[in-house]
Amino acid sequence: MKEVVLNVDLREDTGTGKSRSLRKAGFIPCVVYGGKKSRALKITRSELLKFLREHKGENVIIDLKISGDSKAEKENTVMIKEMQQDPVSEEVIHIDFNRISLTKTISVKVPVSAKGEAVGVKSDGGILEHVLWEIEIECLPKDLPKSIEVDVANMKIGDAIHVKDIKLPEKIKVKHDPDTIVLSVAPPSKEEAAAPEAALGATAAAEPEVIKEKKKEEAEDKEAKPKAQGSPGKEEKA
Repeated sequence: MKEVVLNVDLREDTGTGKSRSLRKAGFIPCVVYGGKKSRALKITRSELLKFLREHKGENVIIDLKISGDSKAEKENTVMIKEMQQDPVSEEVIHIDFNRISLTKTISVKVPVSAKGEAVGVKSDGGILEHVLWEIEIECLPKDLPKSIEVDVANMKIGDAIHVKDIKLPEKIKVKHDPDTIVLSVAPPSKEEAAAPEAALGATAAAEPEVIKEKKKEEAEDKEAKPKAQGSPGKEEKA
């Protein structure tokens, strides 16, 4: 996997008040853990937003370029451990990085995505249920996939795909319970199944009403015809 470069600056002052001031100045406070010691850093909001637009939701190997750090580690290869967001605005307000070694295996959770449209959904009105959204794996950083795609095209109603059914390269070790269901196709909900029957019943109920209305109109026509024929006779007798 290709490394992504992030430019960050050394941060000398720490604490809630200082972090708040940093955010007002257009920076996001962050900390990198691992190695000899943790380091307090800051990244510009513009640099972070650019990174998130390109790699949001992915497990990315990052090469931190730290300016202003005379005691910098030789290796600043990291991954994001946690991003803290504001509960109201959902803006990122703090980031934790973890140093990693490119020659040692790491354990991470990789997102799972469904590929294709299940035949049980397309033809039979079933519902694709995405049960497990992430699978924990272990591998070298260079073998880390962005996501795990699962082909669901041949799934019928009642079918399920388990963790053990997913084929991954030998270099990747799955740490999740192999019997865990990842995706399944369920039958249509009762409300959806009842809808066509209800529509059919409404149509059947409407048909007798139309017939009754038609018979009523025919009866009225029959009554009107004798009256129309008798009127000229009365005028002639007078």
